[in-house]
Amino acid sequence: MSTSTTASVSTHILDTSAGRPAEGVAVRLAARSGRDADWQALGGSATDADGRCKDLPALPEGTTQVRLDFAVEPYFEKKQADAQQDAPANRDSGQGVFFPEVAITFAVVPGEHYHVPLLLNPFGYSVYRGS
Repeated sequence: MSTSTTASVSTHILDTSAGRPAEGVAVRLAARSGRDADWQALGGSATDADGRCKDLPALPEGTTQVRLDFAVEPYFEKKQADAQQDAPANRDSGQGVFFPEVAITFAVVPGEHYHVPLLLNPFGYSVYRGS
């Protein structure tokens, strides 16, 4: 077991509708030191070509809960625009993005690493504690 006094977090996003990583999704990280404490915004990153955020900020000492906020609406809007350029006859006049953002909150303990993947599609998502 690690002797670190803080936990660490990583994430990646897989677009399950395309079977590919979701590139360019903005991810914000926040932490708090108890369920009644205020959230502290720590900064963020964006997913790379592999759908990974490799440079999320470190968690402060005493963190017990973490929140990852994924801004998925711009990703799906770009994907829809690209698809319409490729096949203008198949334009969908639907409502757009069902989940404009995804917020995941989870508990952490010092010394542990938490990899939290997001499996994403236009009408649903799933998360889990990875390795």
